[in-house]
Amino acid sequence: MTQIITIANRRGGVGKTATAHALGAGLLRRGLRVLFVDLDSQCNLSYDLGIEEPEASSLEVLEGSIEASEAIIHTERGDLLPASPALATSDKVIDGVGKEYRLRDALQSVARKYDYIIIDTPPALGVLTVNALTASNKVIIPAQAEIHSLQGLEQLYKTIDAVKHFTNRRLKVEGVLLTRYVGRSIISQDMRSNFEELASVISTKVFSTPIRECTAIKEAQATQTSIFEYAPKSNASKDYNAFIEEFLGD
Repeated sequence: MTQIITIANRRGGVGKTATAHALGAGLLRRGLRVLFVDLDSQCNLSYDLGIEEPEASSLEVLEGSIEASEAIIHTERGDLLPASPALATSDKVIDGVGKEYRLRDALQSVARKYDYIIIDTPPALGVLTVNALTASNKVIIPAQAEIHSLQGLEQLYKTIDAVKHFTNRRLKVEGVLLTRYVGRSIISQDMRSNFEELASVISTKVFSTPIRECTAIKEAQATQTSIFEYAPKSNASKDYNAFIEEFLGD
């Protein structure tokens, strides 16, 4: 059965796109079939995969004007349903009865071709994130070890809980992944304990290996390569590999 995984956090700058890319790239390196779905109007995941001006995007798929198979681009680094800056208007143009199910329904025709579908979402809790959560089996929450991310996690969970109640009872919060982590910092250590306490309250966990702060991640993005290609011996590469092993072992 195809696993559909949303990477979500209502805050920006917490490593959603880096995590989506690393997770998909790591799964591909393990011989698995992966489709990336970019729902963020900033188009960062699409750029990181080498796609800057696609002929069609996830917005047209959500609007129902084209099929997902017509918009998917085959790249050397995995298949991609790319984003468009026009996704910024999605809360206005994606409306009507059943709007929360648009992505789920669109992916049904292509899902069997993949082992994993990885969805990158915008830093907001609008119709795009709700569509992603409704389509998914699991959600992974990247977060920084700081108080605003902790507050944001509580707000995100309310949205996830509503999705589980109304549109997708099978959705599971797979875990919180701490990113841009500075292990020697006392505040990071204290905040990790706070995240673990909150995770237990919402019936999930904090992944064992945090992703350490690492300039190689930004450098890899600038060169449109995965962290594993760009800096295989970097802390980030080691950390993301450990995270993927933990994820696959669940």
